[in-house]
Amino acid sequence: MTENAVRILIVDDEPPIRKLLRVGLSAQAYAVSEAMNAKVAMELALSDKPDLIILDLGLPDMSGHDLLAKWRGEGMTLPIVILSSRTDEAGIVKALELGADDYVTKPFGMSELGARIRVALRHRLQAQGEKPVFQTGELSVDLVKRIVKVAGRDVKLSPKEYDILRILVQHAGKVLTHRFLLEHVWDGLTDVQYLRVYVRQLRQKIEATPDQPRYILTETGVGYRLAAPD
Repeated sequence: MTENAVRILIVDDEPPIRKLLRVGLSAQAYAVSEAMNAKVAMELALSDKPDLIILDLGLPDMSGHDLLAKWRGEGMTLPIVILSSRTDEAGIVKALELGADDYVTKPFGMSELGARIRVALRHRLQAQGEKPVFQTGELSVDLVKRIVKVAGRDVKLSPKEYDILRILVQHAGKVLTHRFLLEHVWDGLTDVQYLRVYVRQLRQKIEATPDQPRYILTETGVGYRLAAPD
């Protein structure tokens, strides 16, 4: 383990889960610390200065939602990835709207979790200096010139379609809730069905197979995620 290793704080009350995460993340060269409840988590968040937090929603002394809200309310900006056995859409949406960067449901694979961690860390770094040209697969978006291309071919988008794509690009790899997209594209003054219509139109223009999208991925009942950059 190098002195400059990325530090991850695991907050979960289940010892087997913490062990699985500790072993798996240590093997990926992360420095890992653990908390079994919210009290210890708050202490370690201050003393260990982690680069990313993996947070379980079902803690014994405080709900994960409340802890997340507390941290974000205090100005904490580091990435927080939710790890939960909850699969109800309302709980997931609530966590994302409170400021979580992503979520993984139990049971999970370490490769999937590792990928989500890398995206969350990269996204936070890019937030300070957004790259003018985004590239994933054959899709490229020039945010300065407002030029969208697929396989080198120019794609003409309507203003609303471009606005949706731009926001997805700015948060590439992160799931964005329906509410987040509606607030940023329509100031919240419309129905989610409008969003679905525009996303469908956007897919028709940038996806080789719109019914099996490669770029704009659906998070069922939650929102959409743009494939992470190459």
